[in-house]
Amino acid sequence: MKILIVEDESINASRLKRLLEELEPNCEILGIIDTVVDTVAWLKSNPAPDLITMDIRLADGLSFAIFDEINITCPVIFTTAYDEYAIRAFKVNSIDYLMKPIEKNELEFALSKFKSLNKNESNVSNIAGILKELIQKPVFRMRFLVTYRDGYKSVDVSDIDFIYSEFKTSNLFLKSGVIISIPQTMEELEQELDPNLFFRANRQFFIRAESIKSIANYFNAKLKIQLKLDPEREVIISREKTPFFKQWMDR
Repeated sequence: MKILIVEDESINASRLKRLLEELEPNCEILGIIDTVVDTVAWLKSNPAPDLITMDIRLADGLSFAIFDEINITCPVIFTTAYDEYAIRAFKVNSIDYLMKPIEKNELEFALSKFKSLNKNESNVSNIAGILKELIQKPVFRMRFLVTYRDGYKSVDVSDIDFIYSEFKTSNLFLKSGVIISIPQTMEELEQELDPNLFFRANRQFFIRAESIKSIANYFNAKLKIQLKLDPEREVIISREKTPFFKQWMDR
């Protein structure tokens, strides 16, 4: 069994490696990787492992970003100290979701589930097909129902130029220049919006390719985005997100 460990805390990585080798003496640990960027690069340049154990919060962001960059077909056991990502984890190739500190018996049970999947190749194929279908054909938000005067009106996603958060309120900036506040948080919107159309530039902004006027290098390997309809508003993309933004723009 060839296993890749994705974990940014050395103590946890060492413990997980030890437990895996105790439970599966014949397993091969292919490596321990601590960032989203390095994991994507490794998976693109190496044969797929049999299994991945993956921490959710890595040094440069959430590991879910890895699934946006590469199609992972092997099973994944998520490990985390946070329980709020459980539903999101099972939308990808997750076979289990283990809370830190990892208990040996829980890891053993997760490995037994992995083995049971491998006993029947047709089942694995069916499960992989279902997962692939879910990943490739997610249902994204098409419109927002917003309050308007004494009632409501519908705003199509195609009418949105960018989205920003201010004073803990999310706002739609429409192509017409109208600004509409909505109740959804930026984290909720990240799950609901099509990532092919919207890129989360930072905690405050979702931008679209057509909303960008210019892209400039900024200090410390960051990028500064100027928006067409609101050029005075500053949008900074961090050094960690810059490679993903470039890939998103270069599709």
